[in-house]
Amino acid sequence: MATITVDAERIVYLTELTGMRVDGPNGRRIGRVREVAIAPSEHPHRVSRFLIGSGKTPFMVRYDQVKSISMDGIQLADDHFVPYYPDEGLLLLCKDLLDQQIVDVNGRKVVRVNDIALRIIAASERDELWIQEVGVGLQGAFRRLTEGLMPSAWIRDVQRRIKPNSIPWDFCNIIEPDPRRRLKLHISHDRIGSIHPSDLADIVEELAPAEREALFETLDEHVAAEALTEIRPKIQVSIVESLDKERAADIIEEMAPDSAADVLSELQNETSQGILKDMEQEPAAEVEELLEHEEDTAGGLMNTQYIALHEHALAEDATEALRGNDNLLATLTHLFLIDRDEHLVGTVPVAKLFIAEPRLPLRDLAILDPISVDLDADEETVIELFDKYNLFALPVVDDDDELCGVITADDVISVLTPDP
Repeated sequence: MATITVDAERIVYLTELTGMRVDGPNGRRIGRVREVAIAPSEHPHRVSRFLIGSGKTPFMVRYDQVKSISMDGIQLADDHFVPYYPDEGLLLLCKDLLDQQIVDVNGRKVVRVNDIALRIIAASERDELWIQEVGVGLQGAFRRLTEGLMPSAWIRDVQRRIKPNSIPWDFCNIIEPDPRRRLKLHISHDRIGSIHPSDLADIVEELAPAEREALFETLDEHVAAEALTEIRPKIQVSIVESLDKERAADIIEEMAPDSAADVLSELQNETSQGILKDMEQEPAAEVEELLEHEEDTAGGLMNTQYIALHEHALAEDATEALRGNDNLLATLTHLFLIDRDEHLVGTVPVAKLFIAEPRLPLRDLAILDPISVDLDADEETVIELFDKYNLFALPVVDDDDELCGVITADDVISVLTPDP
């Protein structure tokens, strides 16, 4: 996690701000700060409203009514303020942020907010407060515990001995269970989508159920599919069941057929069938085919997404096929050669294509009569073959030796890795 170092005299912590004295333009005390809010649709950093008072209905002061801000208090430029009423367009820092979970996109984990650091910015003829970072470590927790018990100067002196742990505001994405509120706040999850799927899966697993659902409602379908693939089965089920069928179908369509089949096989039959009906015909057919096989067999482990070419194809044909299947390139290690009846003839390591002349027959690069496994072979047989022959990919064939799918080393690792 990152910490920004700035002039401490220009920093005010939320724990110091709440309870701070507010004076009118004539120096007369108006009240004390009860809460502050930002309006993300107006400005993502600047405090937009100050709520003052201790009654049931506090008064509201706009940021442009503030003249100066210091540790001694806040002085207003005018005293024309109105009662505050709830506004979904405002994010209340104490109510909506303190003790809440935030995804730290930089550190790739979920953290809890203990305090918020705001920087005093000198604008034209007035001071403004901008959120700079959120405290998620012991230093912020210490300020919370000692709030109101010790003078602020003492607290600051003691906290210097505690290692700071904070996240720049720009690196934070707020997890809001209510999609409509999140939309009004204009809080984007674009940066979350750039995290590696395994890291995103770790984040999701640390969130409460409502927050997981909110996150999956906003993620791009492809990003959501990659993350869902890496999540533990029980949580996968919880997430998919929380989504409406159309949204769940859109995400599962983006998954590899074997991963999609794994997810659907864990659901109630009525739920999985409803999702399949909302999926596009081709991906749905691939998944339904895999669901016909027992989970602990080669047919249940295999993926039906692979590249197969005719046994008389050339190296340039293979290159063209790769261009047309760029979604497979991240995990593709072998191509397969089949005859006119789709019988498996050989396998071609993708790496060999880099040194092959375009007109070279693929048979010259292939391992002919390769190791394969039957659809109904059990997991132990599959694992033994991978171990004995040091395989990266194992073709799966039916009783007629027709190519049906492929099992990759990743599939075997998933079998060997117990669910926590």
